[in-house]
Amino acid sequence: MSLIRMSSPHTHSQNQSAKVMQWVLLALVPGILANCFFFGYGVLINLAWANAIALGSEALVLKLRNRPIQYYLKDYSAIVTAFLLALAIPPTAPWWLTLIGCSFAIIIGKQLYGGLGYNPFNPAMLGYVLLLISFPVEMTTWLSPKGIEGNLATPSLIDSLSFWFPAIGSNTVDSFTGATPLDVVKTNTSLTLLELWQQTPLLEGYAGVGWTWVNLAFLAGGIFLLVKKVFTWHAPVAMLAALFVMSLLFYGGEGSDSHGGPLFHLLSGATMLGAFFIVTDPVSSATSKKGRIVFGASIGVLTYIIRAWGGYPDGVAFAVLLMNMAAPTIDYYTQPRTYGHKKPNRGLAKSD
Repeated sequence: MSLIRMSSPHTHSQNQSAKVMQWVLLALVPGILANCFFFGYGVLINLAWANAIALGSEALVLKLRNRPIQYYLKDYSAIVTAFLLALAIPPTAPWWLTLIGCSFAIIIGKQLYGGLGYNPFNPAMLGYVLLLISFPVEMTTWLSPKGIEGNLATPSLIDSLSFWFPAIGSNTVDSFTGATPLDVVKTNTSLTLLELWQQTPLLEGYAGVGWTWVNLAFLAGGIFLLVKKVFTWHAPVAMLAALFVMSLLFYGGEGSDSHGGPLFHLLSGATMLGAFFIVTDPVSSATSKKGRIVFGASIGVLTYIIRAWGGYPDGVAFAVLLMNMAAPTIDYYTQPRTYGHKKPNRGLAKSD
């Protein structure tokens, strides 16, 4: 009888990086389809262009670092970053806007720190915040979704291409652009909440035409990832629960100073995309179960604070980056007790 010796760990998981990234991309499909239905071809153009930039930027840096290009590109992490950023920016985004945001996300947000597994910040949200601060006009010019009064169809492929690259053709659909539901509620100063809903076609339903279904589509993708055990429930549920509680506590009634109710905040903006595809990033978020709850809940609270009293209509990206900085501290104070110890072993702390 021979003894076979194997190095630890002895339990091998099938969820390798590439496989996990493929599951994430598959889970994004419902949200992509919903976005395309309500906002048109611009979504697909953004996705294709962002994907090309992300892969090109990653390959360039890997070449400069003398790393095997094909090996690292096969983990699909650059594609996931590209998709998340492309889905967060408006369908009217010009080519140079996506170029700046996506290259910054990959080169500065990811590769500058050493690549996948070493980045302290979520690269997609880092690129998004750079664009929002630097180019607020382009980042807040959204298409009015299909289905609202006077807008029964999305822009044609040629019109969508002319948004992306004006030299392609003459854009004739300026009337389709408008504010998002979050922006409409945030800037309202004269109408009661009920009057605002009655007089603004965009706000039909719980969170606005199109936006409700887009968020529900991302929710469906997130549930799929939970079933596949790509991540645990702690961070996304904590974020959504905290956002629900904050929007309930500070609802403000039906007056003009109301910030909207819980369903409005849960089903508008980037709520579900953030909860299931951003907050759950295993690299830049907390790692322990308690830590993920604190991490997610803090993002939910900060998201509402920024939406209600900050300078931007949506606060998911800012909240994520702020909590990315706090993730190591959260992990330090939420370490689970290791076997044989009565208390968590934190650095120089004495153990029994």
